[in-house]
Amino acid sequence: MRIHIEDLKFQTIIGILDFERIIPQDVIINITIDYTYHDNFINYADVVDSIKTDLVENQYFLLEDALNKLSLKLKKQFLIIDSLSLKITKPSILANCKVSVSNLYNFIS
Repeated sequence: MRIHIEDLKFQTIIGILDFERIIPQDVIINITIDYTYHDNFINYADVVDSIKTDLVENQYFLLEDALNKLSLKLKKQFLIIDSLSLKITKPSILANCKVSVSNLYNFIS
């Protein structure tokens, strides 16, 4: 099975620039989760809550650190995840574009 959560938007402190450490900015999260469905399922509302809570509470400096730590948290919380693709976008950091960092995490050995 595959869950898609697209364009989850909220504000958080994230980034290394001085003003980014003071003023919350918009982030947009896109995630695709692959998992093996038998009798268990992944509640996508719980995934959304977990993502928002993590990013707001941890106030990461780098998007790369946020991606890596969030992927591990989700795998720990939802053991049936086989892989996930995660992208964090900062839509307002530059005037003429959106900036994103993404990665694919494969948990099947």
